[in-house]
Amino acid sequence: MANTKGGWRANKWIRAAVPALLLHCSIGTVYCWSLFSQQIGDHIGFSKGATEWAFSLAIFFLGMSAAFLGNVVEKDIHKSSLIATLCFAGGMAGTGAFIWYGGNNPGSLVALIGIYVCYGFIMGVGLGTGYLSPVKTLMLWFHDRKGLATGLAVAGFGAAKAIASPIMEVLLKNLGEGAIYKMFFILAIVYFVMMFIGHLLLKKPSDWHEPAKGEAKPSIISVLKMRKATNYIGIWLMFYLNITCGLALISQEKYIFKCLGLAAFVGVLSTCSAIFNAGGRLGFSAAADKMKDRNTVFKLIFVISIVLTALVVFTGGIVNGSGNVILTTLVIALIMMVNAGYGGGFSNIPTLLSDHYGMSSISAIHGITLSAWGFAGLTGNQMASFIVSATEKAGQSAQAGYQNVLYVTLVLYIISLVLSMFFVQKSENTGEVPEH
Repeated sequence: MANTKGGWRANKWIRAAVPALLLHCSIGTVYCWSLFSQQIGDHIGFSKGATEWAFSLAIFFLGMSAAFLGNVVEKDIHKSSLIATLCFAGGMAGTGAFIWYGGNNPGSLVALIGIYVCYGFIMGVGLGTGYLSPVKTLMLWFHDRKGLATGLAVAGFGAAKAIASPIMEVLLKNLGEGAIYKMFFILAIVYFVMMFIGHLLLKKPSDWHEPAKGEAKPSIISVLKMRKATNYIGIWLMFYLNITCGLALISQEKYIFKCLGLAAFVGVLSTCSAIFNAGGRLGFSAAADKMKDRNTVFKLIFVISIVLTALVVFTGGIVNGSGNVILTTLVIALIMMVNAGYGGGFSNIPTLLSDHYGMSSISAIHGITLSAWGFAGLTGNQMASFIVSATEKAGQSAQAGYQNVLYVTLVLYIISLVLSMFFVQKSENTGEVPEH
C-alpha cells in the first residue's frame, strides 16, 4: 500500500476524520427520537411515555455494547464499523416495520416491543460500536492534536440532530398522514450508505501495529492498575454525573423555554442548544490539547455549571423568569452551558483516558467507560420527569418542578467537581502517543 505523504491512502482526513464524521453524523440522529415520539405513540396506540423508553433503551444499550464490544473494536475496526452499519441501519428499518404494523394493529404489544428491540437494542449495538470505532484511529492519526480530532468527530454526533431534524420534518410533511414508517425506511437506506462509505474508508496509520495473535498484551485490569483504583472510579463517576445532569436538563429544555414565555422561539433555541452541544465537543477538547493536565477541562466545565445553576436556583429563574429579561437570559445561558459541558465531557473522556492509561487498550477502556452513558440514559431524563411529576402532584406548578430539578443537578455538579479535584490524578498531557 502506498504511503506517499499527501496521498489519499495515507491521508489522515480521508482515513480518519471523514469516516468518523460519516459514522457519527449518522448514529447521532438517535437524539431525534423526541421529535416524533408523540406521533409514533398516536400512530400505534400508545402513550408518548411508553414510546420514550425506546430512546432510553437505545442509550442504555449504546453504553453496554460499547463496554462489552470494546475488545472487538480494539482488534478489528473494520469488523466493528461493519457491525455498526448493519445494526444501526437494520434497526432503523425494523423500527419502521413495527411502526407500520402498529398502525394497522393499534395497541399491539408486539409493535411496541418490536420498536424497543429494533430502536433500543439493535440500534443501540450499532450506536456503541459506531461511536467507538473511529476514536482510537483519530487519536493515532492526529497524535499531536488528539483533542481536536476526537472533538471534531464527536461534534458530528452532537450536531447530527440539528442537521437531521429539518430534513425529517420535511419528510414527514411530504410523506403524508400516517406514513411516518416510510421515513424510517428512507433514512435506513441513507444512513447505510453513509456509514458503509465510512466503514470502507476507515484505516489506522500504517506505522501503528496492534499485537499479533499470540503476542502478549496486558489485560484491561492490569492496564487500569497502572494508577490507583480511585483514579478510574473518579473518572467514571464524574463522566456519569455530567451526563446525568446534562440529560436531566436537556430533556426538559423545550418545556422550560415555554415556561419562560418563549414558545414562539423554541425551534430556534433548540437549534442553538444543539450548536452549543457540538461546539462544546469541539471547543473544550481543542482547548484541552494546550493544557498540561486534560482534567482541567472537566474542572472548568463543573465550575461554570455550578455557578450558573446556583444563580438560577437562588434567583428562582425558571419560576420568575417569564417577562424578566435578566432572569430569562440567565436561564438560557445555563441551558446553553449545560449543553456545551455535556458535549465537552464526551469529547474529552477518550483523550483523558489515553493520557492516563496509554493507547494500547484505549478502545476497550473507553468502551467500559461509556457504560456510564448507558446508565445515565436510564436515570437522567427519567429523574427529571419524576421530579417534575412529583412537584405537580404536590400542587405546585411545572415551573417549580423544573426549578427543583436544578437543586439536584447543583448537588451532582458539586460532587463531580470534588471527584475531579481529589480522585482523578494529575496526568501530563504530552500530546504524544504512548506505547506506540
